[in-house]
Amino acid sequence: MSFTNAPVSRTLVYGLIGASIAASLLDIKHYFYILVDLHLWRFHQTWRALIFQLCFTNSSEVLFAALTLYNMRDVERLWGSRKYATFVLVTFLLTSITSPVLLAFVLRPISLGLLNYLPAGPTPVIFAILAQYHAMIPHTYKYKIATSITPTPSDQFQGVTFTDKSYRYLLALQLALFQWPGSLIGASVGWVVGYAWRMEVLPRSLMRWRIPGWVVGIRAPRRSQEFEGLRRRLEDEGAPTASTTGADGQADGAGGRRRATDQLAVD
Repeated sequence: MSFTNAPVSRTLVYGLIGASIAASLLDIKHYFYILVDLHLWRFHQTWRALIFQLCFTNSSEVLFAALTLYNMRDVERLWGSRKYATFVLVTFLLTSITSPVLLAFVLRPISLGLLNYLPAGPTPVIFAILAQYHAMIPHTYKYKIATSITPTPSDQFQGVTFTDKSYRYLLALQLALFQWPGSLIGASVGWVVGYAWRMEVLPRSLMRWRIPGWVVGIRAPRRSQEFEGLRRRLEDEGAPTASTTGADGQADGAGGRRRATDQLAVD
C-alpha cells in the first residue's frame, strides 16, 4: 500500500495538502471560492475560475480528498503516468470553465439566485478520476450486512450487499456533500466530464494530446544509447552467421584437399 508506480497521484496528494495548509497559514482562503453575484458580476474576478480548485478551505475536505485520491492511484498504474497527468490537466481546465459557467448562466437563474456559491477545492477533478475508477477497476470481493435479525419464513437473507470499493465511494460522496449544494454541482460536472472522456465524446485532438514526458520523469534515450543498442543487436545476430560461415569454409577446404589427394593417387 504505497505510491509505487504512481508519482502523479503522490504529487496530487502532497500538493493538495501543502496548498491547503499554505492557504490557511497565509490567510488567503477567501480567494479560493466563488460567489457569482459578488465575484463574477460585480467585481469581474473571472480569474477565480482558474484557482478555485487549487486547495480546500477546511481540514475535513482535505482529509477525505487525500484518501480518495490515494485509493484511486490504480488508475494511474493502468494508464501510465503520462496519460494520467494529461487527463488530470485536461479535466482541470474543462471543469474550471464549465462549473462556474453552468452555475452563473443556468443554475442561478433557474433557482432565482439561491444557487450562488461554488466552494473551493478540486472536487470536480476528483470525481472525473472517480468516473474512470468506477469503469476500469473491478471489485475484488463482496460482503453483506444484515438489516434484520429476525429469520424470514423463506430463509432468504435480508441485508445490503457491498464490495471492497463501496467505502471509497462513500468517501467521495461525503466530499460531494460537505458544502452542499455547491460541492455537489462540482462533483456532478466532474463525473460528466470524466465519462465524456471515457466515451470519447470530447474532441479527438484533445484526447490524443499528451504532456511532454519529462514532466512526469520520462526521459527519452539518447542518440548514442540508441546506436549502442543497435550495434549490440547486430553483433549478436552476426556472431552465429560468422560461425556458420567459418564452419562451411572449413568443410569446403577439407573437401578440396581430399579431392586433390585422390587425383594424385589415380595419376
